[in-house]
Amino acid sequence: MSKRILAVVSEPISADVLQSAVDEDVKEDEVLVVAPALTGKARWFLSDPDPGIGRAEEVAQETVERLDEEGVDAAGDTGESDPLLAVQDALQTYPADEIVFFTHREGKRNWLEEGVVDEARERFDRPVGHMVVE
Repeated sequence: MSKRILAVVSEPISADVLQSAVDEDVKEDEVLVVAPALTGKARWFLSDPDPGIGRAEEVAQETVERLDEEGVDAAGDTGESDPLLAVQDALQTYPADEIVFFTHREGKRNWLEEGVVDEARERFDRPVGHMVVE
């Protein structure tokens, strides 16, 4: 049975990584890739989102290309720097059945990724998965 997956990515991922996170064949699913425009604290306080937006565009595009090459129906977009706002915005037009966060490992995480999975599980009324990527 196919479902709609909202993949929130901080680095490009492949279909194998996505499949590992949802524990099923994703070639039957529809995927919306959202890359939040993560920024450092200094740039966030200075209201300079441009580097984060540029990086998010690259991550979303590369992920969609990888998924498409591997037979997964995927589209992508950039999102707000706050990953929870990025998810909230995406859910306005994309009725995902499941949300999966792909974050950096502890110690390499952007400050905006801290605690985001637990907060998402409290805020959104659908399954929320998580996988750490390099």
